[in-house]
Amino acid sequence: MGAATTNKKPHAVFVPFPARGHITPMMKLAKIFHYKGFHVTFFVNTQYNQRRLVRSRGPGAVAGLPGFRFATIPDGIPTSDADADADSTQPRRTRRPCYYTMTTCLPHLKSLLCDLNGAVRAPPVSCVLGDGVMSFCVDAAAELGVPCVLFWTASACGFMGYRNFRFLLDEGLTPLKDEEQVKNGYLDTPVAHARGMSKHMHLRDFSSFISTTDPGDVMFNFLKHEVEQSDRAAAVILNTFDELEQTALDAMCSILPLPVYTIGPLNFLTEQLVSEGDVGDRLAAIRPSLWREDRSCLEWFRGREPRSVVYVNYGSITTMSGQELVEFAWGLANCSYDFLWIVRNDLVKGDTAVLPSEFLEATKGRCLLASWCEQEAVLRHEAVGAFLTHCGWNSMMEGLSVGVPMLCWPFFAEQQTNSRYACVEWGVGMEVGDDVRREAVEARIREVMGGEGVGKEMRRKAAEWSEIAVRATTQPGGRSLANLESLFKDVLLIATKNAE
Repeated sequence: MGAATTNKKPHAVFVPFPARGHITPMMKLAKIFHYKGFHVTFFVNTQYNQRRLVRSRGPGAVAGLPGFRFATIPDGIPTSDADADADSTQPRRTRRPCYYTMTTCLPHLKSLLCDLNGAVRAPPVSCVLGDGVMSFCVDAAAELGVPCVLFWTASACGFMGYRNFRFLLDEGLTPLKDEEQVKNGYLDTPVAHARGMSKHMHLRDFSSFISTTDPGDVMFNFLKHEVEQSDRAAAVILNTFDELEQTALDAMCSILPLPVYTIGPLNFLTEQLVSEGDVGDRLAAIRPSLWREDRSCLEWFRGREPRSVVYVNYGSITTMSGQELVEFAWGLANCSYDFLWIVRNDLVKGDTAVLPSEFLEATKGRCLLASWCEQEAVLRHEAVGAFLTHCGWNSMMEGLSVGVPMLCWPFFAEQQTNSRYACVEWGVGMEVGDDVRREAVEARIREVMGGEGVGKEMRRKAAEWSEIAVRATTQPGGRSLANLESLFKDVLLIATKNAE
């Protein structure tokens, strides 16, 4: 697809939402585009995240490659807030970038697109790949006269959960009348008729943003607005595969007046297309992690039996109480299995994560604590037998793709929906429960790792989904591979021809 000279290459501009769970899959997609012959401009996305990336990995992290450059735009976050991660609660971390990107980024993006078009050493911009929750990218691309494809980094069922926000409003199911409704079991209300969703849904299985008493809630209205704005894009991309979420995907296709392309698991697809040769090696060196990974994790696995280790990671945003940390700790200590536990410094709300000395003594030799790791490499390791997860979609796809069953403890956003589907629809998950108790954590780990009933079936289903994921992304005729080629051919062909 690449042209003979740089100025004739198609030029794709990637604009991820400024959070790790969005930047990581967008970077994978950008690498695929570059490998396919596109000149790529990638936003890390904002100056705030650019600073974090440089602090974590050094200036070389944003140096780029020939034909693959990084750029930033002002994010609008006040300087007084910009580096206040350590004392920021989850709602603040989420609402702050949503508000500022939605209200301040459009003119900056338009300006930068114009600058890129006038650059001597880069071809004209031919398409914009925007995050699904940054619909202003559609407006910026339209002003330039190029197509905008939106990449929703959530699951298809998560997307449809957001699309049903209006339905939940019309049915009077949200907003809540008062906080007492939560205590009185109101969130257990069955919701069997939401379009494109499982018949087994309850109100609590939708995004956590419905649990508000405020009709003007920032996050509820932000997501409702963004998911409805998807209609204006040239196409929508999802990191999933057809067999996993067919009902939700059918509903999406019936609602959206544009094509929907499933190209997941994206981790497999990227490895398949970008892992060979000099270009693949150089692209592999570009890593968008905002944290420094602990490489000792993989060394620690040496000598451990296959499927004998529990891997625990709650993602980059999840927080918990000190008591919940202690309950998880003793559940892991008492289960008798080895475990790798990712404990971020900011994992405990408003405090530093500190584990009891008695726990450390009781688990000596069979426990490794780390602040961060290369999760894909960890999950691929044969020693890993179960994954205790917050159910973020990247983590879910990475676990599903390699056949690892999951213990689910969703925290916020559509993680509740992902958990419900993993446990009820896909048969690979088991809920820890909102009220964390060490006895329950221990029992569930034992069942998933070695149980002959539910646990055995979970392990079988996980292996089955892994086989389907491999076929979709690595074998000739695989649906995700075919959908990627259709995306280039059907949606981006005009942009490519215009660039030649």
